[in-house]
Amino acid sequence: MSFSVSLKNIKNDFSISAVVAGLIAVIVSYAGPFVIIFQAADAANLPSNLVSSWVWAISIGSAITGIYLSVKFKQPIITAWSTPGAALLVLGLPNYSFNEAIGAFLLSSLLILLVGLSGFSQKIMDKIPACVASAMLAGILFKFGIDVFTSLEIKPLIVLPMIILYFVGKVFFPRYAVTSSLIIGVLVAIFYENLDFSSIDISIAVPIFTVPHWNISALINIGIPLFIVTMASQNIPGIAVLKSSGYKPEVNSLISFTGLISVLMAPFGSHGLNLAAITAAICTGSEANQYKSKRYIAGVAAGTFYLLIGIFGSTLIIVFATLPKVLVASIAGLALFPAISNSLSVSMEDLKFREIALVTFLITVSGVSFWGISSAFWGLIVGAVLHTFYVKFKNK
Repeated sequence: MSFSVSLKNIKNDFSISAVVAGLIAVIVSYAGPFVIIFQAADAANLPSNLVSSWVWAISIGSAITGIYLSVKFKQPIITAWSTPGAALLVLGLPNYSFNEAIGAFLLSSLLILLVGLSGFSQKIMDKIPACVASAMLAGILFKFGIDVFTSLEIKPLIVLPMIILYFVGKVFFPRYAVTSSLIIGVLVAIFYENLDFSSIDISIAVPIFTVPHWNISALINIGIPLFIVTMASQNIPGIAVLKSSGYKPEVNSLISFTGLISVLMAPFGSHGLNLAAITAAICTGSEANQYKSKRYIAGVAAGTFYLLIGIFGSTLIIVFATLPKVLVASIAGLALFPAISNSLSVSMEDLKFREIALVTFLITVSGVSFWGISSAFWGLIVGAVLHTFYVKFKNK
């Protein structure tokens, strides 16, 4: 199906639940890990205009990749910026000029583009067993489920109505259980927390083109590690999310396109775009739409919200940051309940490999990190190696 024909189907496939799923994914992106970018910018003493351009670049880039890929493949493709990559920059960025950092961003993006074009990424994903991928996903999402109940202890007046309405909704209006939970959470927060948005000024972001400088040290210390952590900690789990939800993603096309847009956005400050995992799981389950073929609307919606934020720069980020953290944590966890339960179910389905799935899950949950690469990657590697070993020797 061509891109133009797909656009005509959006009206027929539209649903409020999918739009809300996309909105929640974007809220979680900006209200949580996004703060790491400001930490990196602050560590490097970047002026506000460059920070605003950075926000513009990653937001517009996420919008372009998410909308285009979701419509083209009719799958809920959620893209975002590299969170572990941003964490890496907190330590690395102060050591170089921003021009040299841009050169490193370009190198990382070009490497991702080349990996996608080479077809290597598809071969890797085809070798990962379903039980291992699902166990890794369950491990990634596990903390978000726990956060619902830790948030309940902190602010029960906000969180308890959200939990109650979610489960009531699952019985009487399942498509809108998450939507209703979000609405009641915001309403209670407005009265309970006295939220005030009146002082927020609306301003339009202005992108700034930064000429890249090629510094060997920056390329080695920022560019190469940024490429590795983006592929290992973001793109591979992102593909696993889609697969665990029953989709058959065109891995090479997804990786190469995000790499291409990353190259184009790098001179404006983007440190890299990639497939999302956690926020993608919010949009790939039945909460977004009961029909799997129509959930791509959540990807289009998320991209549209990214676009608005890119245009208005930090204005809407301040709005998201104003929301109570317990509200954001709770709605994210509730929205991810179906994804967590499905991942656990798939991972433990085959009795022969249940222990392998458990090890993968535990390593991922542990949060261990080596050489700046997250526990999700190491859980995946250990699980895949053990699975290969069991298949080769245990069943003989």
